[in-house]
Amino acid sequence: MKVRISCVDKYEAQKLASLIYIRDSMETNLVSILNTIEDELVISLKDKSAHSILMEDKSHADAFADFVQSVVDGEHKIIRTTTLGRDVEIEKV
Repeated sequence: MKVRISCVDKYEAQKLASLIYIRDSMETNLVSILNTIEDELVISLKDKSAHSILMEDKSHADAFADFVQSVVDGEHKIIRTTTLGRDVEIEKV
């Protein structure tokens, strides 16, 4: 399954892609979504750090949260993230 999410700018897209998936070890780094406030997501990572990501709008924040919920629940695993300008394409299996 694949989704394409738009962030507010290229920097936020690169930050999101690099935080949720570690390419070198092919490991999902995302543990949970701590909060969604309008177009802002606060995510928690395996190292117990929290990070804020600014999405294009609330619909993209909600779409990301819906897509990764099965990853957080352990049902799926992120296998690839790609940045395309301010968009992030995320694939899970």
